[in-house]
Amino acid sequence: MKIYILLLLACSTLCPSSVLAHDTWLETNTNLVRTGDAIYVSLKLGNHGNDHRDFKQASKVALESCSLHVINPQGKSYDLQHRLVDTGYTPTEGYWRAKFAAVQAGMWTFVHQYDAVVHYAPVRSVKSAKTFFVVSKSLDSVAENNPGFDKVFGHSLELVPISNPVTPMGPGQPIMVRLLFKGSPMKNTKISFIPGGQTLKEGFDSEFERTTDENGEASFTPKSGNVYLIVAHHRSEDESGENYESTKYSATLTIFVPEICPCCRH
Repeated sequence: MKIYILLLLACSTLCPSSVLAHDTWLETNTNLVRTGDAIYVSLKLGNHGNDHRDFKQASKVALESCSLHVINPQGKSYDLQHRLVDTGYTPTEGYWRAKFAAVQAGMWTFVHQYDAVVHYAPVRSVKSAKTFFVVSKSLDSVAENNPGFDKVFGHSLELVPISNPVTPMGPGQPIMVRLLFKGSPMKNTKISFIPGGQTLKEGFDSEFERTTDENGEASFTPKSGNVYLIVAHHRSEDESGENYESTKYSATLTIFVPEICPCCRH
């Protein structure tokens, strides 16, 4: 019993710092809602194993080091951090979840950022995450043209869609993205397209991973409907500062791929 208590104390001491090395991502319950209806967004933390190339959760992100906003089709931002609800019983269980009702038709974006120093490493961890949804007056007649998905938010490491991530979207529809590092295209960088429930192979998984070209672009075509977590990483060994010796960057983009395209019905 004494050993068990000591182990619990050690875990409670290490866990708050160690979770900072994980990736964060955003998930919604759907990618399409009617005007005025609510959507739920989850802020999750995990996939530390397998070189951050799975969909597995681990602990919960510290809110004091991050932000969460939703951006409407006209570019107006709404702060959602105060709406986040804890779904876990303990500080290291579950994830954060928020509800938001959208009243304007068009393309909406959830945006998350995180910046903190992992003191035990010592490394600065800079993260960004995005996901998209469309608001439509009717779910039976969804417009295909919903611009705004390619907006650049200026994150240090950022994944930007160059094909619409919602309409049209379905199996066989390519997911095309551009990776930017401090505003410039990042070439020769691995991007993982991870389907929910799938763990990628060790090393380079040619089925689900791509290397960016000269323009920082990469493309993946899903064969079936699923939630796809798109992930990129970069480490700058020479970026140091107070209490840290290097900087790790991560960017995630979550895309909900339905079995049937919402606007073209196939």
